[in-house]
Amino acid sequence: MSMRTKRSVRAGQYVALLCYLVFLAFPFLWLISTAFKPAQELGSLHPTWIPEHPTLDNFRQAFDEQPLLRATANSLIAALSAGLVAVLIATPMAYVMARHRTRLATAATGWVVVSQAFPFVLLIIPLFLVLKNLHLINTLWGLILVYVVWALPFALWMLVGYVRAVPRELEEAAAVDGAGRLRTLISVTAPLLAPGIVATALFAFITAWNEFFFALVLLKTPEKQTLPVVLTHFLGAEGAADLGPLAAAAFLATLPSLVLFAVIQRRITGGMLAGAVKS
Repeated sequence: MSMRTKRSVRAGQYVALLCYLVFLAFPFLWLISTAFKPAQELGSLHPTWIPEHPTLDNFRQAFDEQPLLRATANSLIAALSAGLVAVLIATPMAYVMARHRTRLATAATGWVVVSQAFPFVLLIIPLFLVLKNLHLINTLWGLILVYVVWALPFALWMLVGYVRAVPRELEEAAAVDGAGRLRTLISVTAPLLAPGIVATALFAFITAWNEFFFALVLLKTPEKQTLPVVLTHFLGAEGAADLGPLAAAAFLATLPSLVLFAVIQRRITGGMLAGAVKS
């Protein structure tokens, strides 16, 4: 391939990447623009990207109409708890499945993959009955339990790949130096798995943070509802949306995920690269 052809291919790749980034950024940018527009501009027949008269009235109205702070606290408690518990359970399970490749471990891995294909509708009735017998309907603890069960297969599948990327030779060398199994796991394996654990916890958090269907069915009282459910209250009975406050509340709902992702971005990148390498 000639140098000119290589440059053309690379230029095409950059153009495709730029188009993809614009495609991803468009909804978020339009959401920000809508959140700061006054009611007159929202009803204009000729919408603009940048608000001509930016205002914070939509944010004030959103907080006045709905309990956003309480819903945000509920979502944070449920998402953080689900991510932490899912990782704590999945990490030792993933280590065993990766290091002991038996038929049972292979079957368990296959079941993990297959379980992700089940739609929510098929699961909600048995989950509701189980939680009802446990007296966990309309409680954050019940919702957290559901989120953990739902996130656990994906977390387990991710962490198995990260564990397999850790060379066995490192653990064997630690054993030769006199370290026991527990000391080896804590001092040698765990630090190498840290990027993967952080990445997995983040994905579990985002999944729980954005989840709507389970929260809608399992939480009845307004005091227990999470942020995605409360956002639907900005929709009228006939489907008419209170667009300004809805955009303002939705913009605030995206901030925790963006902030968390920005803070641990380096660890996520390192974890993904490590998980992509197979020993």
